[in-house]
Amino acid sequence: MQSTTSALVQDVSAAKQLQHDRKATVYRRMYTALGFQKAYNFPLFIIFAGAMLGFSLARLPYLDLDGHFAKSASPGEWYWLRENHYRIGISLHLGCVLPAGLLMVWQFIPAIRHKAISFHRVNGYLIILLVLVSNVGALMIVRRSFGGELPTQAAVGLLVILATLGLCMAYMNIKRMQIDQHRAWMLRTMFYLGTIITTRLITIIAAQVTTLIGSYLVLYTCDELRFIHSNDLTYVQRVYPACGPPGSTNSSGQAVVHADFAAGIAENIGASLRLNFGMAIWLALFMHLVGVEIYLNLTPREKQRLRQISYERQLEAGYKSPGSATLVVEHWGDADEWKPNEKI
Repeated sequence: MQSTTSALVQDVSAAKQLQHDRKATVYRRMYTALGFQKAYNFPLFIIFAGAMLGFSLARLPYLDLDGHFAKSASPGEWYWLRENHYRIGISLHLGCVLPAGLLMVWQFIPAIRHKAISFHRVNGYLIILLVLVSNVGALMIVRRSFGGELPTQAAVGLLVILATLGLCMAYMNIKRMQIDQHRAWMLRTMFYLGTIITTRLITIIAAQVTTLIGSYLVLYTCDELRFIHSNDLTYVQRVYPACGPPGSTNSSGQAVVHADFAAGIAENIGASLRLNFGMAIWLALFMHLVGVEIYLNLTPREKQRLRQISYERQLEAGYKSPGSATLVVEHWGDADEWKPNEKI
């Protein structure tokens, strides 16, 4: 009886192991088909590249400025962005950053980098151009984006600087065949640009919290309020007496709006978003800055492998310092001189 039970346990264990091996084989086929050599890279690619792809696809309808964007923008924002240089700015920003987000994903698929190098290069140049132009658009509209408070302007300005610097460093390194540094700076840039996705999530969560607290107030201009309630101007006069009656010349006046995301009233929802956006973008930027550096420092073997490849290509091309042709750490910091391995 005991031997029979033992045999059954062994059979069950063997069946579970076989099932596990089959799943592992299927998973291995999935990530190797895309060119990934490490198993952990595939889920990270699905999460982060998938988020970038999904967010960009979901925002494509925003290219219809007078239709979808006008209805979906934060209440009061369209009052400013619908005309003058703000409209040019939002057109440049959305028209360039959304395609850049869609194209950027393909740069991180190893199979494409290895088998379609021409596409990888052309796509990379196009992404650089699109992001740089979109940065110009972002700077043009930041004064009115989600209220345009100074914390928001500072965060967007820093993000533009970081993304521009990251692209320049990535371009310089690949032109010098320093592949390890090119990888690092392209990863950094993608994570910097992904800040806006996390910002949206934090903003919505924070809006719920500040609504529960219930004591936050935000300033709106009277013109913004009249624009939001253009179908019922008497509403503005009743709820916000400081704005005066319809047709009032007090167009430069302001009114205090209660930040309440659950109120169901446009300006209260907009006030809640404005209140939290500046905080959210700074917090998201910090998370992305730290997160990408943690990842880069947890993958030293990949860095070493790519630097060895860089060394061999630079040596063949006759570089003076093969393996260290650009701004590597030993040129600037307290680090030992890098030495190549045996040829891989």
